[in-house]
Amino acid sequence: MKCLVTVLVCVVLAEGIVKIPLQKHKSMREALREKGIELPYQDPALKYQADEFAGSANMYVNDYADVRNPRFRQFYILFTALTDGSLICAHTKFNPQQSSTYSGKGQSFYLPYGAGSLYGVFGYDTVNVGGIVIYNQEIGLSTNEPGQKFVVAKFDGILGLSYPSISAGGETPVMDNMISQNLLNADIFAFYLSREGQGSMLSFGGVDNSMYQGQIHWTPVTSETYWQIGIDGFQINGQETGWCSQGCQSIVDTGTSMLMAPSQLMGSIMAIGAQQSQYGQYMVDCSQINNLPTLSFVISGVSFPLPPSAYIIQHYQNGYQFCSVGITPTYLPSRDGRLWIFGDVFLREYYSIYDRTYNRLGFAAAV
Repeated sequence: MKCLVTVLVCVVLAEGIVKIPLQKHKSMREALREKGIELPYQDPALKYQADEFAGSANMYVNDYADVRNPRFRQFYILFTALTDGSLICAHTKFNPQQSSTYSGKGQSFYLPYGAGSLYGVFGYDTVNVGGIVIYNQEIGLSTNEPGQKFVVAKFDGILGLSYPSISAGGETPVMDNMISQNLLNADIFAFYLSREGQGSMLSFGGVDNSMYQGQIHWTPVTSETYWQIGIDGFQINGQETGWCSQGCQSIVDTGTSMLMAPSQLMGSIMAIGAQQSQYGQYMVDCSQINNLPTLSFVISGVSFPLPPSAYIIQHYQNGYQFCSVGITPTYLPSRDGRLWIFGDVFLREYYSIYDRTYNRLGFAAAV
């Protein structure tokens, strides 16, 4: 086969933009819960330890237990705007011996994560991402996956879209190869995450005007590692809290399902009436959702509100309804102020555009 690593085949081409439909499935946590297994809470932000593994063959992959947006076949790939750019193939088996374009690198890697670890080897092959053919792309092949998390995961691998400075093994990430091989009309990718089960979309090479309304608001990247930006302020029902008066940062990450807040602020945020369960989740009375406050982030002078419908998650199990707060604590320190993580709770409300030419992030109200 000339192109063995075909990541996606359901693609829409329009105005020079490659648009890849995305699918939403149950998270690993939800799938295990249905089997009677409750995963303990672990800080997903531990995966943002760029300095620890940068340039080495080791990466930290904690924690994809709550990710619900795996993507399309031939391999189902979890696209995430934070991971270093490796392509890690897991469930649907890739046989290097059947690929005429594959070459081994002779280097192994190790990825610790929340409930175990993963071992594999690096190699090179031609990779097809939604019709974008990338030559001589370094890929990571999983050879051993202890634990249960990836067994129930609906995705076969992880394709990171972050900066090359945190690349495991020092390889050139997928996005950077797209850029250097002149495969894109513009050095941009963008995510639309639907509020419903289907309809999410990843675009390469431009902005999809049908996915947002109003103006795109741009803000500079503050650290070319993850997609990290500055936060000017945090408001509750339009009232400034002052919590970011000494500086706040946020990592924008499609691979995190929740909105993550600095741990020292969780008590104040959960004063909305939430109670913590034995498994670490914050729960609220479903009948009180409309009485909860709107939370807003001020970024480059623009307010981005999150109504209760955005950060309250309604669950149905065994005929019962219960509601959890889609905000979890992170204990990871930041050199540049308090650290937030904008996961899917934020990104379902705002179409996000990742611009490598000008190293900036754009947000616009999602349709």
